[in-house]
Amino acid sequence: MTTRKIKLGALTMGCGGPGRHNLWLDPELPADASVNIDWYIDIARQAEAALFDLMFIVDSQYITPGSPSHYLNRLEPLTLLSALAVTTRHIGLVGTLTTSYNEPFNVARRLASLDLISKGRAGWNVVTSGDAGTAGNYGRDEHYDYDTRYARAQEHVAVVQGLWHSYEDGAFPRNRATGQFLDPSRMHALNHKGEHFSVVGPLNIQRSPQGQPVIFQAGDSQQGRELGAATADVIFTHAASIEQGQAFYRDVKDRAARLGRDPEQLLVLPGAEIYVGDTDEHAREIERHYHQQDHSFELALKEFGRNFGWHDFSQYDLDAPFPQESLEHARSSFFTNAKRIADQAREQGFSLRQAVEFGRKLRPGAFVGSAETVAAKMTEWFEARALDGFNIYIGHPGQFRRFTQQVVPLLQERGVYRTAYEGSTLRESLGLAIQ
Repeated sequence: MTTRKIKLGALTMGCGGPGRHNLWLDPELPADASVNIDWYIDIARQAEAALFDLMFIVDSQYITPGSPSHYLNRLEPLTLLSALAVTTRHIGLVGTLTTSYNEPFNVARRLASLDLISKGRAGWNVVTSGDAGTAGNYGRDEHYDYDTRYARAQEHVAVVQGLWHSYEDGAFPRNRATGQFLDPSRMHALNHKGEHFSVVGPLNIQRSPQGQPVIFQAGDSQQGRELGAATADVIFTHAASIEQGQAFYRDVKDRAARLGRDPEQLLVLPGAEIYVGDTDEHAREIERHYHQQDHSFELALKEFGRNFGWHDFSQYDLDAPFPQESLEHARSSFFTNAKRIADQAREQGFSLRQAVEFGRKLRPGAFVGSAETVAAKMTEWFEARALDGFNIYIGHPGQFRRFTQQVVPLLQERGVYRTAYEGSTLRESLGLAIQ
């Protein structure tokens, strides 16, 4: 039996994330799921009963009428996770905060507070904000350019981690007999002056049982991979094939090693859509059904502009060649994704309509089948070191129940998934050292 175990995250899409505009029509799902705390508590408890490592809450702060339903109306991540902290005991609580539009001191304090409230179960998903329109919500005329966003992120994370070291363990003896509350020798100011931030410190909150929150980071670009290898404990990514997963896995682990890090202390958890049926063909039918139900060309066209800085593609002739000039609008947005779309459209000779249709067409998933098939495929990817675990998209409630009730026991039988939590903190669950 292997000592290495699959890690599982529950990534909630509420009432409908990207490309899932009609998810909210599922009668099993509250139409207001994205702002319904009872729904989140139920999902968290289901995930915890199945021994998941963490709940993963994504976020963005710019919307248009074409945004996915979940984006239009949802709870702020750390407020939500603070509520979940007092209704769960073991599952990790990972929230998304941008380094582009938050000050390091505030981020450090809010996450350290969640870490104490949850008794050491907090995590931070570090993002730089790809939605260029976010700038207008924070008093800026223009979004930070790509290189600046990542330079700020590198410094931002370093400052936050420095602030989390403001107090050593034992800094607060709280000795009533001697009257000593603080041991000042264990308190440290940061006195940081950098290119983007100037922070004196110290942070006014003690360390948690896991030392400091777990750092998550998502980004497939070269800058994103470097940031992840340098700062992250866990990297959130996507992999279309086992070979693609293995290549990414080797790349980021090698980068971490070159930076002097232990590559085993950097975990890779790609997002995964999982459909479970009575048979493999039944699962494929479920996948096709939900794809047809959840997708719409008209809404997909509106959302298509997100990678291009929410550029309005409705102004173009749908059947004319894809407008390559639109790539300029992505310079401060999700440029890696936008360039991939534009390059593919040029190489394939796509019209705009064909590019949108290509983006929304069903791509049969790797983890679709009977419970036995899904468990076997997950084990195959894990043992091939294409990943360390899965961040599972939580969409249709019935499918999540099938996974937790049917697939999880099979993973346990295979010896690749825990049968009990290893400890009380997120770092203990993930096998990461206390920081």
